Amino acid sequence: MGQRAGSADLPLDGGRVPPWLGERMTKLGAVIAQAIVIEFGRDAFLSRLSSPFWFQAFGAVMGMDWHSSGITTSVIGALKRGLKPLEGELGLHVCGGRGRHSRATPAELVARGERVGFDGAALAQASRLVAKVDSAAVQDGFQLYLHGFIVADDGKWVVVQQGMKDATGTARRYHWLSEGLQSFVDAPHAGIDGESVGEIVNLADRRAARSRTGQLDLLAGLGPDGVAREYADLLARRAPAKPKEQAELPFLVLPAHHDVRPEDVHLRRLHGNLAAAADRAPADFAELLLVPGVGARTVEALALVAEVVHGAPCRFTDPARFSYAHGGKDGHPFPVPLDVFDRTIGVLRSAVGKAKLGHGEELAALRRLDDQSRLMERAARGPSLPALIERERAASHRHGGMTVFGPAEQLTAGRTAAGR
Repeated sequence: MGQRAGSADLPLDGGRVPPWLGERMTKLGAVIAQAIVIEFGRDAFLSRLSSPFWFQAFGAVMGMDWHSSGITTSVIGALKRGLKPLEGELGLHVCGGRGRHSRATPAELVARGERVGFDGAALAQASRLVAKVDSAAVQDGFQLYLHGFIVADDGKWVVVQQGMKDATGTARRYHWLSEGLQSFVDAPHAGIDGESVGEIVNLADRRAARSRTGQLDLLAGLGPDGVAREYADLLARRAPAKPKEQAELPFLVLPAHHDVRPEDVHLRRLHGNLAAAADRAPADFAELLLVPGVGARTVEALALVAEVVHGAPCRFTDPARFSYAHGGKDGHPFPVPLDVFDRTIGVLRSAVGKAKLGHGEELAALRRLDDQSRLMERAARGPSLPALIERERAASHRHGGMTVFGPAEQLTAGRTAAGR
C-alpha cells in the first residue's frame, strides 16, 4: 500500500529562478542524488523524493524560497537537467515538468522505455492514471499544472505533481511511490502536500470503495441523464448536512510569510548542525580546510547537506532550517552566498568522484558530520535565530551574496537586508 507521508501548505509563488541559481541547483541536486545512490541505492533516492518533508528541505538547501510552491517546479527542473548526463551511471530518468512538459510525460516515458528497456507504454498509462486520480478522483479544488515522473531502469518510479487554487493563493503537492502500490484508486498516495481547507471528495480513499462501485452501478442502471435527474431530485429533498469528521494525513503548515522566524526552525537542531561543523571540521576536513577559500562557513553548509543525504525522515519537520545552508533567492533568510554554494558543490563532487573510485573517506566524513549533529544537539547552545540570520546578512557581501534583486551590499547602520 502506498505510504502516507503527510502534507504541507505551499503558498503560490510567482517569478522565475534566476540563471545564476538555476545552474547551481542543477549541479547541487545532481551531486546530492549521486551521493544518496552511492550510499543507499536508487530505491532510497526514490523513497526520499516521495516524502513531502524531505522534498521541501531538499529544495531549501538548494537556495530556493523555503516555504513556497516554487520549490516543486525548480527541484523537478534541476533534477531533469542535472540527472540527464548521469542516466547511464545512475539509471534514473526524469520526465515531465510544468505545463507543456507535463503533457509530454507519456511520450517521454515511451521513448525512454524503448531506449533503456523498461515498459514505457505501461508507465505512460501509470502517468495518465496518476494525473487523473489527483485531478478527478480527489476533488479538492486544486488544478494540476505540474507532473514530474522519475523512473529507474528497473521500472520503479515516483511521481511528484502539483495543483494550484487561485482563490486561496495556495498550492498542493501530491507524492506517489510505485513500491508497494497495489491500486491506483485505493489509498495510493505516498503523501499529499497542502493545507487542510475543509471537507473534500477523495474517491481514492480506501473507505470510498463502496462509493466507486455504487457510481458504476448507477451509471450502468440509469445512464448519464438518469444520474443527473436523480442528483437534482436529491438536492431538492435533502436536509442540511451535519459536519463530518475527516481522517487527515499529518501535515506541515508552511506559512505565507517570506522571512524565516524562530517558530519555523527547530533551533536545537540548527545549533547541533553548527556545533558539529565546528567540532568535526578540524578532524575530518583538515586537508579540505587548507584549500584557499574553504573554511568554517562551508562546513556549516555541508552539515545541513549531510543531513539531506543521511538524515532520518523525522529530521525534516522544519524545512526552513535547511535554508540556513545557502540562503534564499529572495533574500530570506539571507542572500545566497555564491562562494559558499560553489565550494559546497566542489566538496561534494570531490567526495562522490573519489567514492566511485573506491575511496569513500570524504563521503564517510559527511556521514560522521551528520551523526555528530544529532549527538551534539542534545547539549548544543548558541545565538538566537534572529542573531544567526543577522550575522549571515552582515557577512553576505564577503561570500558573494546574491538575490533576485542583485548583489548583496555591505550593511550599514539602519540597513536590515542585503540587495534590497
